[in-house]
Amino acid sequence: MKARRAGGDNEKEGEVDRVYRVLKNWILQCEYRPGDFLAEVDLARQCETSRTPIREACNRLSQEGWISRIRHKGYMIPPVSIRDIVEIYEYRKLLECFNAEKAAHTASAEQIARLRVILEVENRPKAPVAEILAANDAFHLGIAEIARNQRVLDQLKLTLEYVHRLDVLSTQRDPGWVPHGEIFVALEARKPVQASKAMAAHVDSARDRMLKLFGT
Repeated sequence: MKARRAGGDNEKEGEVDRVYRVLKNWILQCEYRPGDFLAEVDLARQCETSRTPIREACNRLSQEGWISRIRHKGYMIPPVSIRDIVEIYEYRKLLECFNAEKAAHTASAEQIARLRVILEVENRPKAPVAEILAANDAFHLGIAEIARNQRVLDQLKLTLEYVHRLDVLSTQRDPGWVPHGEIFVALEARKPVQASKAMAAHVDSARDRMLKLFGT
């Protein structure tokens, strides 16, 4: 009896994890947009599951700030606020300037070459926006991995999830993006201070772009 209960618990946890990943991916890819209302019965149908895993997965998403619970009604995707943008990019700049400076000290020729390959998509005419966004994530995480501070990397991964969602929303309004050339030049030249300054300017430009798009 105990073994069966344990197995049932594991299956339940596995289903909650699956539903959590599915819903979070839909939020990150903006299939659910800010202001959208989500009903448990609809989510259960879309995820092909029961309402219990939906409820538990939504509790996790609510704790992480991806959704807001509306008592006795369901859930809502919170609107993007100016304060959200300012706080996300302030924190991002702290993490990424540290990473850029340290990576400029420690990057190998092979690591620099991999970053160069990642950025090739930016120079391709009419490159799909999805590919540019994927390269953006890979470039910033690549720098963090070169910097080799696991705690900073973990926090940056979480921060870039919020940034990725903003990027998806913003490119639906304006397909432009903020390039990474100056950061790469500083990394390749092994100039830590210049790399940090280039990263700060990049993050500030990305923040200002978001404020312009979402502040209107």
